[in-house]
Amino acid sequence: MRRLVRVTMRRLTAGVLMMACAAPAAGAESPPKRKLARVKDVASVEGVRDNQLVGYGIVVGLHGTGDSSQTVFPLQTLESALERMGVSLQGNAMASMMQTRNMAGVFLSGTLPPFARPGNKVDITVSSAGDARSLEGGVLLLTPMYGPDGQIYAQAQGPMVLGGYAVTANGSSKSVNYPTTARIPSGAIVERGVPLDLAQMRTLSLLLNDADFETAETVTAAINRELSRSLAHAVDSRRIEIQPQANEDIPALLARVEEVEVEVQPRAKVVVNERTGTVVIGGNVTLQPVTILHGGLVVNIVSRTEVSQPNPLAQGTTQVVRQTTVQAQDKPVNRIELREGATVDDLVENLQQIGATARDIVSILQAMKEAQALEAELEVL
Repeated sequence: MRRLVRVTMRRLTAGVLMMACAAPAAGAESPPKRKLARVKDVASVEGVRDNQLVGYGIVVGLHGTGDSSQTVFPLQTLESALERMGVSLQGNAMASMMQTRNMAGVFLSGTLPPFARPGNKVDITVSSAGDARSLEGGVLLLTPMYGPDGQIYAQAQGPMVLGGYAVTANGSSKSVNYPTTARIPSGAIVERGVPLDLAQMRTLSLLLNDADFETAETVTAAINRELSRSLAHAVDSRRIEIQPQANEDIPALLARVEEVEVEVQPRAKVVVNERTGTVVIGGNVTLQPVTILHGGLVVNIVSRTEVSQPNPLAQGTTQVVRQTTVQAQDKPVNRIELREGATVDDLVENLQQIGATARDIVSILQAMKEAQALEAELEVL
């Protein structure tokens, strides 16, 4: 048993053997391919941003699929709504016995776009906050939507659109997608906008989506070349400042800047999800010469319970005996050799040829990263 445990631990810690090969002295690797992108695709204007909105309300008109009486807040919301309508339930003994199966308490979420003005409409998402089974057929009552500062920026109301359904009959149920979440296209009307006056901005700042000094310098040079003026300069790896001239048309300037095409070099990245076995390898990932030896030792321990009966006329007793069988199978080692100039396609093709599973590929990529044979950022989800 002691030997079995030692062998099993070796299997867990040394399933992949990496052998880095020395690169030949002659020849040089080709640089990663660059691609063209517009400034609007790789950067955003500081201050021009979306704002998150949230609200709480009630959905009515459900067909018995709303919140149960065990959920307290829908009843409180209904009482508050009736109070605003002039219907008072104070002192009514039957108020606590009201049924809420045809209504549900919901949370609303939406996004207020930049430069939104009163009267504009935005889409909202409605999600059940209680134990409602479905929001199908419901109508959202007038609900205020608040910003992070606690001010009301929009009012939402209207019928909802669901992407699923739930049916229950005689103890059997069937559900498709998520019937407790719905959308209301153009369901909220903006009541207050977030002021942003571009004409008062003395300095415009571009914020790169991915911080990179080379990209910042490339974008700066491309903007100055397009405008034929030295208006832009890189502050750091993410921020680029543009100094507009006096009385210059800021929207027209930003329109020209955003349409400038620049050469960008995306980061080499490999993303793996060990839970689902998903592996995504970027096209600009480069590999160093390496030899991969991948094999495995499988140990199966099978236990059976048997009953031992004594002989006739014997004075023995019936005993339960456990029989244990140990089986070990050592799989042959699969060898992959990646020479100078090997690509990601070569690696994937070789892994498919040896029948490597998704989890095997994850382990191999992690070992290649440790052996410095994978020139990319390895992100594990």
